[in-house]
Amino acid sequence: MKNLLFIGDVVGKSGCDFFCSKIKRIKNLYSIDITVVNAENSAQGNGITPISANALLNSGADVLTTGNHAFRRKEAYNMFDEKSGCIIRPANYPDGMATGKGVCILDMGSYSVAIVNLMGTTFMDSLDNPFTKIDEMLENIDTPNIFVDFHAEATSEKKAMGHYLTGKVSGVLGTHTHVQTADEMILGGHTAYITDVGMTGPEISCLGVDIESSLNRFRFRTPTRFTESKNDCFLCGVFVQFDEKTGKSHKIQRVIVR
Repeated sequence: MKNLLFIGDVVGKSGCDFFCSKIKRIKNLYSIDITVVNAENSAQGNGITPISANALLNSGADVLTTGNHAFRRKEAYNMFDEKSGCIIRPANYPDGMATGKGVCILDMGSYSVAIVNLMGTTFMDSLDNPFTKIDEMLENIDTPNIFVDFHAEATSEKKAMGHYLTGKVSGVLGTHTHVQTADEMILGGHTAYITDVGMTGPEISCLGVDIESSLNRFRFRTPTRFTESKNDCFLCGVFVQFDEKTGKSHKIQRVIVR
């Protein structure tokens, strides 16, 4: 059995700092073999930059996934082909996307693990159909150990993807909405699933954003500059135990560290 840790959307510098301060203890506690982090909000003001990516990778992340903010910062465009491909973007960007890829294959010696990044299209950007794209990808991934970061807004679309991939992948782990859900399960005796793994950043906030600035956007419907909350952080994610020979997941457990 092998153990994978998936950490939800890291928000800003405070989220990066909190991850860096806690990850070593968490990995030791759960005997983690592979650590995956969604980093699309890890830069100050959202997006991902070399500074935020290096902080997470140097502290213990093996793969960084992203989402709708993958290319929010111009300095991100050259990052997706560096670091041996361990920083990935949603695979269902339209054909012709000039930079990056949507899958990272980790060679662990006696086994390999594929980390796939997909983005939903309901209430999101109009990317290619993620269901069609994952079918194409599965034909070319030569390992039974496949974990999908499904970065999506609609819980129904996430649930649908989980059921669609039951028995085909080791895990479907939702990101984007920043609120950890309590529906972790093993689908079909094979596929670890959770609708959203949650976020890593200021807990008393509006998804990591300062409460007052977020409230003003909703109350007055006027443009508001969001700032990162200065409150204490927490870390959310999931621990998944899987059989590296069959790709079958046997356990999924929510992780929250305050």
